[in-house]
Parts: sequence; structure tokens; C-alpha cells
Amino acid sequence: MLLTPGQAGDNPMCVPLLEQFRVPRRAGRPRTRPDELRADKAYSSRQVRDYLRRRRIKATIPEPADRVGNRKRKGQRSGRPPAFDAESYKSRNVVERRFCDFKQWRGLATRYDKHALVYRAGVLIAAVVAWLRRL
Repeated sequence: MLLTPGQAGDNPMCVPLLEQFRVPRRAGRPRTRPDELRADKAYSSRQVRDYLRRRRIKATIPEPADRVGNRKRKGQRSGRPPAFDAESYKSRNVVERRFCDFKQWRGLATRYDKHALVYRAGVLIAAVVAWLRRL
């Protein structure tokens, strides 16, 4: 699963978005926990990392440069750096390109919709059209 930033710092969008995550299966309950979350530096907050750790979701999120500097300045008192898989992070661009395609739709790029439900419907329509073009 990949997220793009809505705001830097403690991102209030991330946790509710992950709470809504559902992948249907042929039989049984839908899957609610992704194996891995690839996100950019805006999602490197303690709140997001703690949530992912509690849910046992692997986080592939780079650490911002200011936090690296602060951690190094503190020395041993700062603890170890969070794990980061650079090879896994390289495949994040696939989803980023899809977001760029969505932004070609004027209604999605401008976000004029008053209701989140209408905006989500626009995203789904754009996704279906992109999927049909690739068939």
C-alpha cells in the first residue's frame, strides 16, 4: 500500500485511511492488514510508525534529514534508526505515476467536490477508465 502526503508531520489522514483498508477474498472476511506500507518522508511521524508497529505492518518510509541529524547529535541516547528497505522503496514510483495520471482529470486535480464520496467516485471512475485502456 502506498500513501502520498496530504500534510507533513503527524499526518491525520494515514491512520483513518488504513482503518478503512479492505481487500475482499473469495471466502471469509476481507483482508484488513497490508503486508507493507511504502510512503514518503511526510509519513515518518512517530504516530504513524507506532500504529504500523502495533498492527505488524512493515514500514518502508525514509527518515527525514532533520531527524537523522537530531538522532546523530544525541548519540547513543537517541536509539537506533528505523528500518528502511531501499530496494522495496524503489517500486513506490509505480503508484506515484498513477496519481499523476489521476491529476490529468481536471475534477480530481482541482478538488472542487464538496463531498468526499463524490471525489472518491471520481477517483474510481478514473481508475476504471485507465484499467480499460490497458486491456
